[in-house]
Amino acid sequence: MPRGRPARKNTPTPPVTERGAKTRARLVSAAREVFETEGFINARIASIARAAKVAYGTFYSHFPSKEAIFMEVASELFEEMFREDPAAEHQDPAKSPRERLERSNRIYYENYKRNAALMAIIEQVEQIDPDFRELRNGHRRINAARSSAAIEHWQEQGLVSTKIDPWIAAFAIASMVDRTLTLQFVVGEDIDDNEVLHTLNELTIGALGIA
Repeated sequence: MPRGRPARKNTPTPPVTERGAKTRARLVSAAREVFETEGFINARIASIARAAKVAYGTFYSHFPSKEAIFMEVASELFEEMFREDPAAEHQDPAKSPRERLERSNRIYYENYKRNAALMAIIEQVEQIDPDFRELRNGHRRINAARSSAAIEHWQEQGLVSTKIDPWIAAFAIASMVDRTLTLQFVVGEDIDDNEVLHTLNELTIGALGIA
């Protein structure tokens, strides 16, 4: 299974001038607002250009398509959500695995809740766009690689069960957390907000065999 940085398909070279960079950033910010309001299917490039207060043709100076700017919007979100992984081996070495995993789940929970509107669109686009699906899977692999390294390190220290494969465990736990939050914040399943994070923490700890 490849574990490298996600491919960035259908994305033009970023502008080199300061003015171009500001225009591009304005387009990306406007696109996020439009996608969250109108959804991916109904969003129009004209609406994005209008929200960014730029000419329609200016859009195409920075992005070749609606799909390309959506990938940029989503990439910024993924980088924000996965920028800090407290469970990673180099983070908080003095803290126990339980403390680091609980903090990791809390940060992801808060990020997901804050960005729930965009995450709903991401769930939609992942089902219909193979290039975007690969982009998201690439970010999943990067995050799983960091978590896997932490699990393997804890196994060497005798803190985590050696009966599990670190790589598969990292993917399985992340999938459990992600799907639960999707059900809560996107699908609207009636899940107790006060209990969901506690339950996810206990399931994570139990799955890894941490005392």
